[in-house]
Amino acid sequence: MQITLILAILLPLFIESISGSDTQGARKLPAQNNTLFEHVGDIPLPPGFNRVEADPRSFGSWLRNIRISSDNTVYLFDGTKKRNQQAQFAVLQVPVGKKNLQQCADAVMRLRAAYLLKFNRRSEIWFRDNAGKKYQCPASGDSANFERYLEKVYGFCGTSSLARQLKPVRDFTRLKSGDVLIKGGFPGHAVIVMDVAVNKSGQKIFMIAQSYMPAQSIHILKNPSLDVISPWYEVQSMSAINTPEWEFTSNQLMEW
Repeated sequence: MQITLILAILLPLFIESISGSDTQGARKLPAQNNTLFEHVGDIPLPPGFNRVEADPRSFGSWLRNIRISSDNTVYLFDGTKKRNQQAQFAVLQVPVGKKNLQQCADAVMRLRAAYLLKFNRRSEIWFRDNAGKKYQCPASGDSANFERYLEKVYGFCGTSSLARQLKPVRDFTRLKSGDVLIKGGFPGHAVIVMDVAVNKSGQKIFMIAQSYMPAQSIHILKNPSLDVISPWYEVQSMSAINTPEWEFTSNQLMEW
């Protein structure tokens, strides 16, 4: 029997059932050994929730299939450990690079670009800088060429320019995988919605990931406000979304 199937059977026994839309009655999930989670989609759900169906070629499905590192340490671009090791639930197997470039918005742009590249949609890979200049992905090239393109994007584009490129999501309850919580500015910050689940009463929960400054491993964030369902966050008519290292407002949700 696969480890992920065993987890799916056993983990719900550690927490109380959720009644209706109430997640407050659940007991905290026990500390996890992330060597047991191969992909983002293997991270357990609170009882009563199911992942939202996703087309196999969608951004959400691709994000769900990103591999998780067996080492749950967040490393900086230079190989040293990040000082704060309390923010992450899991670390993604995504390259950081050897330069201090792939920070918050850069990580979001990398994930979007890597998804489009996977499905040979290079013409859709582009980002603008603060002056409006467009950086288009080359029509061909190997992985090294793609990394050079991304480094150029990281050098000229950031939260401010990405916030202008994305489209606002007016209703926070319509949140979906691949959406971005972003505060454009200097400094600003951005996190990406990695997965979404729903229960029978229609209540949604979501999971987010970030990089930060300095450039560091992209990681799934814990929920510091409701650790009984961490790393999941509730979708409510809330005005603030508190993450371990930043606070967003619901009107900062944007989509591609």
